[in-house]
Amino acid sequence: AQILFYLAENMELRRAEIASQLKSLMGIEKEKALMEVDMSVQRLFYWAAYSDKYGGVVQETTLYGACIHFREPLGVVGIACPDEHPLLNFVSLFAPAISRGNCVVVIPSERYPLPALDFIQVFNTSDVPAGIVNIISGSRDYLSRSLAEHHDVQAMWYFGSKEGSGLVEWASAGNLKRT
Repeated sequence: AQILFYLAENMELRRAEIASQLKSLMGIEKEKALMEVDMSVQRLFYWAAYSDKYGGVVQETTLYGACIHFREPLGVVGIACPDEHPLLNFVSLFAPAISRGNCVVVIPSERYPLPALDFIQVFNTSDVPAGIVNIISGSRDYLSRSLAEHHDVQAMWYFGSKEGSGLVEWASAGNLKRT
């Protein structure tokens, strides 16, 4: 939780710089770029607060005994980001995964990968341990298929074309990966 809070604070300190990069990259208005950065910071604060709140519960059953629900990390989660709102979607997808203790391999927006790649500087100044967030850029469908077929990736979140989604589901079936 503390690392996500620190990540949000460092992103907030670089708010104007990140918004300027979004504005020049995507050709959007300054207000929209600032709004995307602010929403990304809010998402980081939300998931930082969430990460230590929901660990599990003991639930009474109708028969004699109790049922214990606890949440464990999946392990490595592959994430393919959509092209819309590249920074906000990047943050909105990796933050919940790492807040629950997972490592992620993120494929940023194929059309606008630079906001995610520039975010590496924020990771470096925020004491995020090495290997927690890994970013690979390139063809979303090709990289998604590789991640879906990889046996060390336990789950795959794909946000792209319908055809690509079918390909990810097909490739994940060989190793019973969650999609």
